[in-house]
Amino acid sequence: MNPDELASRVAHHMLAKEGTGRAWDIRIEEARADYARVSMTIRPDMLNGHGIAHGGMIFALADSAFAYVCNGSNHASVAAQASIVFLDKARDGETLIAEASEVAREGRAGVTRVAVRTADGRAIAEFTGYSRTIGGAVVE
Repeated sequence: MNPDELASRVAHHMLAKEGTGRAWDIRIEEARADYARVSMTIRPDMLNGHGIAHGGMIFALADSAFAYVCNGSNHASVAAQASIVFLDKARDGETLIAEASEVAREGRAGVTRVAVRTADGRAIAEFTGYSRTIGGAVVE
């Protein structure tokens, strides 16, 4: 199995085991070595008191893309730290797309950047995740 096939297998396995990704209807559009693109459509139950997408939902989408990237080589990894900058609001019915790329890896530490945009390309957020490999395989 080549690295792109392995990364896709890991991402789909992780999504199948998550309760959160299924509950929010997160979809893996593409997963390959060092890259993932996932999407989610904002629903009324994902809105905050201002009637716009709750920041936690945007963070969760970006965090999912980050997880698929940092685990893609089949070495179990978790977040050590993550930060997000919200750039614009998202509304009910809009589809958000998170594109994640690993930008650095040294030993057990990695850095992944995630851009969250609407389907028409409007920037919603920029996320940076710092991962730590904890050992073991994600899939056999």
